[in-house]
Amino acid sequence: MTRDQEHGFFRRAFAWPRLRVVLVASAIAGTVMLAGWTGSAAVLYLRLLLLGIALVLVFSLFERWPRTLPRWVARWALQIIAVAVTVPFATAMIYSLTTLGDPVPWVHDKLRMAGYGMITGLAILVTPWIAMVAVLREISGRAQRQALAFELERSQLEREALQARMSLLQSQVEPHFLFNTLANVRELVELGSPQASSMLQSLIAYLRAAVPRLHRAASTFAEEIELVRAYLDIMQMRMSDRLRFSIHAAPAALDATCPPAALLVLVENAVRHGIDPSETGGSIVVNVRLEDGFCVAEVLDTGVGFGHGSAGLGTGLDNLRERLRLAYGPQASVELSPNMPSGVRAVMRIPQGGRDEPR
Repeated sequence: MTRDQEHGFFRRAFAWPRLRVVLVASAIAGTVMLAGWTGSAAVLYLRLLLLGIALVLVFSLFERWPRTLPRWVARWALQIIAVAVTVPFATAMIYSLTTLGDPVPWVHDKLRMAGYGMITGLAILVTPWIAMVAVLREISGRAQRQALAFELERSQLEREALQARMSLLQSQVEPHFLFNTLANVRELVELGSPQASSMLQSLIAYLRAAVPRLHRAASTFAEEIELVRAYLDIMQMRMSDRLRFSIHAAPAALDATCPPAALLVLVENAVRHGIDPSETGGSIVVNVRLEDGFCVAEVLDTGVGFGHGSAGLGTGLDNLRERLRLAYGPQASVELSPNMPSGVRAVMRIPQGGRDEPR
């Protein structure tokens, strides 16, 4: 046995829960035996205490040794049998130690032999039951620790799966923004528009701000509004007088958190499926405010409305809803409704503060 193994053995054997059992059991047994005891009460308690320590050492020894056992031998049974078998020998050794120097050996003294018999008989009767209780508690504790370890591992796997799912959704968002915006630039270049150069500069500035933020776990509405404004500037250059927009944000809402590009998805959806298909274009109004513990982002467009735009609303809104669900749970939502007299009203509600922050 190495030094580390020895240290672990004694630390396990003399752990406070086991010492506490020895002290309590010795005190109770000594109190019970005092009625028929003719010798010193202090010696009685000392012998019982030493016997308890010896049995704890044996119990702890067979807890790990031998390392392997035959299949038909249960370790807990080996521990209980070892404790019972040790009782008479340990008691005899304790009597020998506590009677050193006496002129008459204790084995020839009838009173001490009677005391030896009392201690041995009581210990053989009681200690196996104490050992069994200790084994059951150890098995229960081991099962609880194993269950806790499994639960921690499951939580870790769920967290990793959640992060992987968020990363997948995020990777779907980045090309969506990038390719659509590049397509707009390509269109201007093919048309030979003098706005191509300035729009390309705006796109470069937009990408410098947008791409790093798309890799973050969370963004603020102040950052989102900056991206939305840059995006709408680019779209306005492409669509000329067909697109008008305004952005209004309550100062208290600027520091509220949201998934990156969440607001941009709503605005882009309004441009692509509302304003762009309309012959006369339209306007987009963005409102951000705090309301009853939620940050509410509202995007209103005066485009073609439901059933008149391009087929379907694409995967952008579906991805956004999934990202909100993963980050905030069922309290976050995105709802679409008609905007009278024309267009669509998109409302995103995100809980703010405490446990509702992104997970």
